[in-house]
Amino acid sequence: MKKAGMVRPECPVQDRSQLRRVDVPYVDFDGKTQLGHLVVHADTAASVARIFTALYEMDFPIRRMAGVEQYGGDVYKSLAADNTSAYNCRPADQINSPFTLSPHANGRAVDINPVENPFQDPHCRCWKPTGEHAERTKGPGKILKDDPVWQVFNREGWIWQNFRAEDYMHFDTGYPSRPLRPRGSA
Repeated sequence: MKKAGMVRPECPVQDRSQLRRVDVPYVDFDGKTQLGHLVVHADTAASVARIFTALYEMDFPIRRMAGVEQYGGDVYKSLAADNTSAYNCRPADQINSPFTLSPHANGRAVDINPVENPFQDPHCRCWKPTGEHAERTKGPGKILKDDPVWQVFNREGWIWQNFRAEDYMHFDTGYPSRPLRPRGSA
């Protein structure tokens, strides 16, 4: 992660002991079981493991799942590859919020199937990685409000689309980044 530039002096996570690698099985778009991993903040690791175990048991398809360091820390390359990922202290030209507030830079956000669940970039009002699936209709790997995927995250206290822009791939624990608050807690 350091070599990919994902751990730098301006990043909120300086001690890698704050992060955990969560290895989970997932069902790919061909219906085959794969093993992937997400790098998340230690305070969300157990929740992420429960969520992705539930998605696996639901046969929710995920295209691929790997740390963004495999894409040199480049979020746009990861999104274009339809990669489900979590932690990434993105370079300044790839962020929409200050480093210290960013859920991704704190390891408290997950992006799922970016091609099927794109976001509208507020800088250009364009869809990234592509607008092919911007319309919110049911389809393999898509997330819709109140659907089973949304419900699994919601039960764990995660928030979907926690920004003003449309961002269908994104779940986080709050903005600005904060530890996970279980449902029902103040």
